[in-house]
Amino acid sequence: MLYLAEVQKKTGFIGSGKPEFKLLACQRSEHSWSAVTGDESLTAPDDASYNAGALVMVEVSGSRQIQRHYEAGRTLTSILQNFSNLSKKSKTQEEEIEQWKQSLTFQSQELNRRELELETRQEQIEQAEVDLEQLDAQRQELEQLQQNLEQQQEALNRKNTDLEGAWAHLNGEMRRLEEQRAEGGSAALDSDQVATLQGALNRLTEAVMPIEALRDPLTHATDGLNYHQGLLGDYRQALENQRQGLEQRQQELDQQASQLEQRWANWRQAEASLVTKREGLKLRQQEVKAHQDQIQALSDTLQAQANLHQKIYDLLNTTDKVRLSKKVDVAALEAMDLDQLQTMVGDLENDLEKMSRFVSDQEEELTLEQQAIDELKLRMEQANEFERLQLETELEEEQDRSQMLNETLVGQRRNLLEREEVLSQHQAVLRRRQGLAVEETPVSAVDLEPLLNTIDAQRQQTTDTIQSLETAVKQIQDEIGQFKQDIEATEAALATQRTEVEAFESDLRQQQRDLAGLVGKLAVCEELLNPAQESVNGLRQSLDGLAVGMTKLQEVNDYQLQAIAELRQTVVNVGAPPVAAS
Repeated sequence: MLYLAEVQKKTGFIGSGKPEFKLLACQRSEHSWSAVTGDESLTAPDDASYNAGALVMVEVSGSRQIQRHYEAGRTLTSILQNFSNLSKKSKTQEEEIEQWKQSLTFQSQELNRRELELETRQEQIEQAEVDLEQLDAQRQELEQLQQNLEQQQEALNRKNTDLEGAWAHLNGEMRRLEEQRAEGGSAALDSDQVATLQGALNRLTEAVMPIEALRDPLTHATDGLNYHQGLLGDYRQALENQRQGLEQRQQELDQQASQLEQRWANWRQAEASLVTKREGLKLRQQEVKAHQDQIQALSDTLQAQANLHQKIYDLLNTTDKVRLSKKVDVAALEAMDLDQLQTMVGDLENDLEKMSRFVSDQEEELTLEQQAIDELKLRMEQANEFERLQLETELEEEQDRSQMLNETLVGQRRNLLEREEVLSQHQAVLRRRQGLAVEETPVSAVDLEPLLNTIDAQRQQTTDTIQSLETAVKQIQDEIGQFKQDIEATEAALATQRTEVEAFESDLRQQQRDLAGLVGKLAVCEELLNPAQESVNGLRQSLDGLAVGMTKLQEVNDYQLQAIAELRQTVVNVGAPPVAAS
């Protein structure tokens, strides 16, 4: 288990005690740490040469044995960087969620308004359908009334036929009466003849059609027809108003469709800009990789220069080594007590050994990081789209850690070389003062000193170039960080924009479907209204014909009744007995 610990050194009466690691925090998962409760410490191993108060990472086994330890600076930097990235992502997600909430609230309000509008239009259409059903029922009533009128017309025709027969019979009797009067002079009618004529007149009177019996149904039918015509006019006006409203709504939806196309065009343009930014980010990352490769090559060159310098330096005798030393204060070492100098050399040897082990561990960790990166790349080739997105994030984090570790190792390797050189110079002074250099084969320093100076100059030039490249890499990495933040913000904005556009498109499509349904119902209502209007027109034409017929029938009835009255008076006059002469 991995712990974050603080180095503590207890000071005793004689001197400093053995260092301890005070455990501060424990790693629970990749992104989860928890504080260690209580005061728990572990004794540091012998190779721990950290200063008091330093922060280190400690790997502890299940038996509470320290397996590995190293400085916590790089790990803490990585943790803080990950925490910063997570915080930024969390903040971005919170902003996206808030934008989604606002968008959903607006869409919900708009949807509710559309639903109310559609419900209102639906109720209007349903009411129109109910009214049309009532109109159809009333149309059937009018058709029934028309049938009744036609039946009454047939009855009227039959009575007219009977009336014509009665008139023919009466005319026959009248002619016979005239013939008798012509033959017999002014002979009066006998009682049988008078009775016969009176019976014929009575039948004529009964055969006259009562107009009032027909006038009331005709008036009722006309009033009902006018009422239905008014309803049809109202329905037609209502349908026309609805048609205008639907046409206006169609224009609004057409405008929204144009807005939808424009919003998709804007989104695609922004997406193309994002792709350009990603390409720019890749170029900057490739530039960093090229600089890092160059730094690695220069580091190898620096290592080779240091090895060459050391080999040439080893050819010198002890006196020349001391004389040519540039990294130590030779005068101070000459004046130092021999035991103290020997102790200093031992300390330098121990420090160099620890430094070498630490650099070796870091090199091993860098190798493991590279293996993890290669494994992630292999998994990405075999993963699906969703898993690839997750693996890309892990790969980016692994590459950042590998890059940070490699940058740290560049300076550590250079520091290790300098420590080796300083130790070699201290050892040379110590051997000379101990008298161990008398057996060395002298080599002329006159021939080697210019070469050493040239190598030193080249080493310094290589070091300056490496530092310049490291500065450039740091500057580019800062730009890359800004690039990533800009890209993440753009991606979040594009995701929010896409969600809003898709919701807008879905709402628009639903409104178009609803509008198409309303237009279809309106067409059905119009199809029902036109036959009803034709039926009303036919009924009105029939009623108008009946009204004209009734007027003529009234005139005929009046004429017939007047003629019957005159005939009745004639019969009375003719049937009266003649008055005797005085």
